[in-house]
Amino acid sequence: MMGPANPEDSEPADEPGAKPRTGQTLVAATKPFARELRAKSWWCFWSTLAIVCGVLTAAALVPWWPVRAIASIFGGLMMVRLFILYHDYMHGSILRRSRVAKLVLYVCGGLLLAPPSSWRKNHNLHHTNMGKLRDPQVGGFPLLTVTEWRDASKWTRVRYRVSRHPLTILTAAFTVFFLSMTLGPLTENWRKHWDSLLALLGHVAVIALLCWFGGFATALFAFILPYGIAATLGAYLFFVQHNFVGMKLLPAEEWSAEKAAILSSSHLDLGLVMRWFTGDIGYHHVHHLNRTIPFYRLAEAMQALPELQGTAKTTTLIPRDVVACIRLALWDEEKGRMVSYAEAAADA
Repeated sequence: MMGPANPEDSEPADEPGAKPRTGQTLVAATKPFARELRAKSWWCFWSTLAIVCGVLTAAALVPWWPVRAIASIFGGLMMVRLFILYHDYMHGSILRRSRVAKLVLYVCGGLLLAPPSSWRKNHNLHHTNMGKLRDPQVGGFPLLTVTEWRDASKWTRVRYRVSRHPLTILTAAFTVFFLSMTLGPLTENWRKHWDSLLALLGHVAVIALLCWFGGFATALFAFILPYGIAATLGAYLFFVQHNFVGMKLLPAEEWSAEKAAILSSSHLDLGLVMRWFTGDIGYHHVHHLNRTIPFYRLAEAMQALPELQGTAKTTTLIPRDVVACIRLALWDEEKGRMVSYAEAAADA
């Protein structure tokens, strides 16, 4: 998320206007939709927090485990929506200059093991480098070309396979958020990423307190399970947004933010329910065109701009589409597309 170093320093966008005229860039055409609807932002903020707190409280206190399990799953989906609020705030697209929003969302980001300093650094790099043929792994899942894979050492290949393995995504609470987003930055530069230590302490403290007052089952249903669900879904959403059938990488001389947004970002087609839980982040090509568009205006921007309709490759959460995305492992420069390990080996 290439946002300002301080999201509160962002400038408001232009007022909504007419559709783009001839010669107007697609990025410029999205600017009218980058204007925040402040009342709606606050409604999303407070309603999401209220639902998260209510559902997780039910998961902690209701005596019947089937109800607790359902509340826990629902809580996990709500954590995804809460993370989208944090994501957008860090971009400066919602609730700029609000101390209340900053305090609450920074705490939430920490408890979800995405501390602000680490998240800002990694996501800024992601937005800056997304879609580039060289060094495309910066800020996201690693990605090697077929040539680089063939020249790689055995240890490099093992690490690469592990980093993109489905089990790594399935256990993202530990692999992606604990190890990569929190512990890694803390050990590399603890002075710069001191908030990672606070995030770890807060995360552990919540689990310990829930165990102390209600036993392990309370901690499991009220925090561990919903967080695990949210982390797994979040990690896969991030993976599929830039690892999908038809995804393109561009050499430096051809790269532009506009091309990368359309060719290297997917349109994840979700139903109305999952669109709500995921804050419409499935319109990822629109988000990468203009990161300051609030999540609740992404669909509006796509509907208003014909140039955004049918341009990005579309995928879904249907199992066959998930399998197709997971199978893609390497960028084949000769074929100009993603291939599986088996395809790369067959062409050797």
